[in-house]
Amino acid sequence: MTTELTLFPSLDPTSTPDYNTFMENIEPNHSGNQLVFLKLGGSLITDKLTARSPRRDVINRIVREIANSLHNNPRLQIILGHGSGSFGHISGKKHGTFNGVHTPEEWRGFAEVRYDASLLNRIVLDSLIEAGISALAFPPSASVITQERKIITWDLEPLQSTLRKGLLPVIYGDVVFDTGRGGTILSTEDLFYHLALQFKPERILLAGKDPGVWEDYPDCTSLVKEITPANLPTLQKIIQKSGAPDVTGGMEAKVKKMLQLSEKLPALETVIFSGEDPGRVQSILGGDTTGTILHS
Repeated sequence: MTTELTLFPSLDPTSTPDYNTFMENIEPNHSGNQLVFLKLGGSLITDKLTARSPRRDVINRIVREIANSLHNNPRLQIILGHGSGSFGHISGKKHGTFNGVHTPEEWRGFAEVRYDASLLNRIVLDSLIEAGISALAFPPSASVITQERKIITWDLEPLQSTLRKGLLPVIYGDVVFDTGRGGTILSTEDLFYHLALQFKPERILLAGKDPGVWEDYPDCTSLVKEITPANLPTLQKIIQKSGAPDVTGGMEAKVKKMLQLSEKLPALETVIFSGEDPGRVQSILGGDTTGTILHS
């Protein structure tokens, strides 16, 4: 028997009834479970100044902390994301992929960035599997379509099913096809923004090298404890972009994106913290709020 499949009948999700029906019926926080999004920043799990340099010891330690957290709290559900660090960011900057992809040379660069991002994802997945966590990767380049960097198509049913079956979905910063720019790059925060509007997580946890947002960058002796849409204008000058290559905007873009999300989801709490200290990721997953808190 032959089954006919129609892939992406329209790039406009509003004209696809099945897509709309599904998106309206996504169940946030299934059966009383506690859903959180956790991102492992590229600066944390790689050396962002040296191409294709994973920090395997850090990755393995954090994955063990995730495994412990899931074991200790059966209600905990995690959508895990990670940055591309010295894999995707360096090649992305070289080819200017974020700004658009049009020429044959730029498309070769697009493929190179995708390859680099997938290499790091495989390292993370290997660590998760070795720790006994049943994880499935969802490469954005294989399923997301954007229009001027706004997601217009992403079939979330497989990811939803992954959560329902007690598995761990993993997403990551990646290239995507774009109807206006040809191609571009989406950060993990860009992906989290879209997912949060559908899945309504309790918290978004962003682990990096820094313990939060610095109040006195570059001296880095005092942290901003709390950022809200109300106090953001007074903090604008001190929220600095990363000094390492980060084609998606660094700390400034991260903070703005999460505050935009908090205005749409007033109950949402985002914590920016350091994953460098052993035990910190596990502590934050357990409810600790050490770091910089973002909320509405």
